[in-house]
Amino acid sequence: MTTLIDRFRHFLDASPSPQHAAANAASLLEERGFSRVDERAAPVALAAGGKYYVHRNGSVVAFRVGSRPAAEAGFRMLAAHTDSPNLRLKPNPTHVKHGYVRLGIETYGGVLQATWADRDLGIAGQVALRDGSLRLVNLDRPLARIPNLAIHLNRGVNTDGLVLNAHTALPPVLTLDTEAENPLQQLIADELGCDAEDVLTWDLGLYDLTAAAVSGLRGEFLHSARLDNLASCHAGLEALFVACDGDAPDPTAVLGLFDHEEIGSQTSRGAKSRMLQEVLERVLADGPQAPGGMSRALANSWLISADMAHAVHPAYGDKHDGDHMPKLNAGPVIKRNANWRYGTEADSSALILALAEEVGAPVQWFVNRADLGCGSTVGPIVASNLGVRTVDVGNPMLSMHSAREMCGTADHQPMVDILRAYLQGHGPA
Repeated sequence: MTTLIDRFRHFLDASPSPQHAAANAASLLEERGFSRVDERAAPVALAAGGKYYVHRNGSVVAFRVGSRPAAEAGFRMLAAHTDSPNLRLKPNPTHVKHGYVRLGIETYGGVLQATWADRDLGIAGQVALRDGSLRLVNLDRPLARIPNLAIHLNRGVNTDGLVLNAHTALPPVLTLDTEAENPLQQLIADELGCDAEDVLTWDLGLYDLTAAAVSGLRGEFLHSARLDNLASCHAGLEALFVACDGDAPDPTAVLGLFDHEEIGSQTSRGAKSRMLQEVLERVLADGPQAPGGMSRALANSWLISADMAHAVHPAYGDKHDGDHMPKLNAGPVIKRNANWRYGTEADSSALILALAEEVGAPVQWFVNRADLGCGSTVGPIVASNLGVRTVDVGNPMLSMHSAREMCGTADHQPMVDILRAYLQGHGPA
């Protein structure tokens, strides 16, 4: 049997783009008996205990109908995101300079740009074809590279830092000058087995080809691309599957994996869209009709927003508040910010603490230094849209937003355990 970390590594390696992550999640849901809802069709009957999901491109919302009407028992919602900072290809990306064919890119999200240099890069995402179809593409071989300038020509790099201009220095080398008008278009066509003129356009990004690896003297670390936030996506899926093994609890369990968190979520399928609310409305519409059903349901509901947290760095401990310094392999982290960059409050913190105590999981706290700005995630977005009690949690990690990140192998299981108990309806009502 595969271990949890084996499954985690496989999910990371198989998900080089948000579209691949959502497709892999959908495939796993199908294997576990979840049925896809056709959003264009009339609503289907939703039996108590029934398992369903909605799939929009890079986002998936899965749910298991509770044993009691949602208006009475509410929802246990869990949200994470499928996207990660990376380099995205432009519509007309190929250009020639000094005999090299390079790929024009845009940075997506808060990329640690220097970490992308001198890496073997593949290309993945989706392609739009002339017949109107969208096809997933994963060119998982060394195709592109962003070469560093030799230290002899950049003497101050080790003291001044590596600064790469996104427009002039980050475009990777694809090949040497060629007579082909659009070598990337032909490369994609060959991969899909179609004519080059049938490839109309794409949503493609670069990714580091190095596979996820367990490391450290005792196997205590995991190194991979896209830990932020595929780690939370995978933990949520594992928790949902275990939670669905027995009889349906009273509340309806909902798992939302949303694209576009790294750029603000304000898209057709991001956490700021109507996607989640439309799924909740679909569940309510199938139950007993009553005035104020949605308001009653949300008043009985919780949201856990799961996104990775900043572990204390061995060389930069002064960047943390000394009393809130999460460590790798010391357990999941509750994230709190007085200005609501996280959606955590006392009652929602108590929910996580109660669940952690029940399953025997350690818990840590993260609060930013008061003199540093704080990041955010989908928790406050969903909380403000739905008016639901919310807590932001995540496992600690290093190298966040790098082309290759790092977390602890001992933290994944406790997070799954907490989320499983939550989806099963445990903890405060």
